[in-house]
Amino acid sequence: MTTERPRTHELRAWRPAVPGITEVLHAHFTDHAYPRHTHETWDLMILDDGAVDFALDRRRHGASDTGRVLLLPPGVPHDGRTVSAAGFRKRVLYLTTDVLPDRLAGPAVDGPILGDAPLRRRIHRLHTALTYEDDALEAQSRLAFVRERLLVHLDAHRVRPPGQEADRLAARLRELLDARIRTGLTLDEATSVLHAHPTHLIRCFTQAYGLPPHTYLTGRRIDRARRLLLAGERPADVAAAVGFYDQAHLNRHFTRHLGVPPARYARAARDRGR
Repeated sequence: MTTERPRTHELRAWRPAVPGITEVLHAHFTDHAYPRHTHETWDLMILDDGAVDFALDRRRHGASDTGRVLLLPPGVPHDGRTVSAAGFRKRVLYLTTDVLPDRLAGPAVDGPILGDAPLRRRIHRLHTALTYEDDALEAQSRLAFVRERLLVHLDAHRVRPPGQEADRLAARLRELLDARIRTGLTLDEATSVLHAHPTHLIRCFTQAYGLPPHTYLTGRRIDRARRLLLAGERPADVAAAVGFYDQAHLNRHFTRHLGVPPARYARAARDRGR
């Protein structure tokens, strides 16, 4: 009599409000085999645990190193399966051909497993940003850097460092962010107005001010929130007034900046004034 090993399927999937990403998938499989299939999108995967075996265009590959990145191109048949009782945990981004053109499918078929630790870190940070749907500028910025790194692998893309124009671009972007603290600014809007490449614009800003644009914008919102809280405004009203998605969004960033949630911060100020 044989004992079947227990099947474990944990899966979370959603479509983020970020152009270029059709789906985010986080999954844990202990006994699963994907049939041979294709996608219209690029399949960008990182392993968090375990090992996976897959075939891409009839050639088999194995991945068990969580430091590596798997990239499967659109339109090319592939499968996938667990190789041990522990299975594998993975996080996947499905990227449109607006992010990576399908003409790059050939290099991806030739080398679908990328040993690139900086790329892996960038993808991890993008997943973290996508967990919160209210951080669009951060997610768009992190996607731009993931795309740039993938193009280095697939198309011998060269990264241009900031030049003499860096301070000028950075100052103009800061003006845009300061004018849009409450309404926010997308990366596409910024690059369209300033006629700059996304990652180049972010690098110029970071070089000039020591932090990326999305972090700068969050800090400005926190500054405004503090003033409103000290003036007696309710946290829920403050969140909307300074541009956070909701009170939970305000709570998360405020606590990270100040070490206490906004309601406690306001209460401490009131107690001091008694």
